[in-house]
Amino acid sequence: MKPLELKGKKFVASYSGGKDSIFAIYKAIEAGLEPVELITTYNEKRSWFHGMTENLLRKVSESIAIPLTLIRTPGDLYQENFEKALMASKERGAQTCVFGDIDVEAHLKWCTERCGTVGLIPYFPLWKKSRKKLVYDFIDAGFKTVITIVDTNRMPDEFLGQVLTRDVAEAIEKGGADICGENGEYHTFTFDGPIFKEKVDYSITGRSRHDKYAMISIE
Repeated sequence: MKPLELKGKKFVASYSGGKDSIFAIYKAIEAGLEPVELITTYNEKRSWFHGMTENLLRKVSESIAIPLTLIRTPGDLYQENFEKALMASKERGAQTCVFGDIDVEAHLKWCTERCGTVGLIPYFPLWKKSRKKLVYDFIDAGFKTVITIVDTNRMPDEFLGQVLTRDVAEAIEKGGADICGENGEYHTFTFDGPIFKEKVDYSITGRSRHDKYAMISIE
C-alpha cells in the first residue's frame, strides 16, 4: 500500500534497535502515519537478532516517545507470540505495522503473513530502495548508530564499536561487504537522530565471539 493511502493511520512498528527499523519508523512518521507502539522480540536477556538489553530499548522508547512492548519468547513460539503482540496492538488502535526490511523477499513474506493473520496492513517504507542510498540518507538525516555485531566471514571485527559514518560505510563497501548489512554482515544500535528528544547514552562493557560472529556488549 502506498504512503498516501496510509496517511493518518495509526501504526505499531517492529523495532529491533537497529538502523533500518528506526529509519522505517522515521519515514512512516514523515509520511503522516501516527506511531502508537513499538514491539521487540526478546529472549531471556536480550532482544532477538540485535542483542539489545531491555534498559537500552526502554531508553530509546522514552527518547522517541513511543511506548515499547517486549515480546518475551523462545524460538519455537516466536511466530505465535509475535502474532499475539500484533493482535494486542490492533486492539490498542493500530491499523498498520511498519517494518524496516529492504529487499529480502522471505522477510517480506513472513511479515506480510503475520499481519494478514491478525488483520493489520503491512507497511515497508524502505522496500526496494537502493541500499547505498538508504545508508547515506540515514546518516545525512542525522541518525547515529553504532556497529554491535559483525559477521567476521564477511567483514573484519575492527568495525565493532564504530559509529556508522559515510567514511565507515564506504570502508565496509570497499572491503567487499554490503554497505547496508542487509545480508547479515553487521548489526547496529541507533542511539540518536531527528526523532530522538535526546541522545541515548550507552557503554561498551565487553567483547565476545560466537562462531563467526564478533560482538560487543553495550549497556
